[in-house]
Amino acid sequence: MKTALIGGIGNVLLGDDGLGPYIVRVLESQYIFAENVEVADLGTPALDLTHRIVNRDTIILIDAITTDAAPGTIVCYSKQDILGIQPAQRLDPHSPALSECLLGAEMLGASPENVLLVGVAAESFEPGRPLSDSVQRSVNAVIEKILQELYWLGFDFEKRVQSVDPSIWWAEEVDLEPELVS
Repeated sequence: MKTALIGGIGNVLLGDDGLGPYIVRVLESQYIFAENVEVADLGTPALDLTHRIVNRDTIILIDAITTDAAPGTIVCYSKQDILGIQPAQRLDPHSPALSECLLGAEMLGASPENVLLVGVAAESFEPGRPLSDSVQRSVNAVIEKILQELYWLGFDFEKRVQSVDPSIWWAEEVDLEPELVS
């Protein structure tokens, strides 16, 4: 049975960097995926990402990226795009680990056949901030892209009859200044 991983990458405490985990929560609240599709918040992976991607047929990763495009712009990268980027260039704060993990999986003969990084141009990585409005406006289009890719690759999912609360605690601005008790 072919398998897929939908992985949200990012740090929820750094503004737009929390996009990947945010998308994962929204997907889980609105859709039911077949047992061969794993949806996971991957946090800020390093080389430990390799064990999550080996022997998968498909991986779809979601992350905020740094680019010259306007904030909220969606840019998709294939496996070839990711592997073709020189190590000095960065698609996002996690891209060096992603390309190294893909290369490691290739060397093991266990690399995913289908790889898609759905990147969204970030506006701010400021600590304690929620997703920027421009990145927030891209959420539905990112979800549509993910579902479209799953459909094209033959993975099953269905819309929930009733959405559940995604419990996205970091969606609000966080006050990082401690209150002093006198």
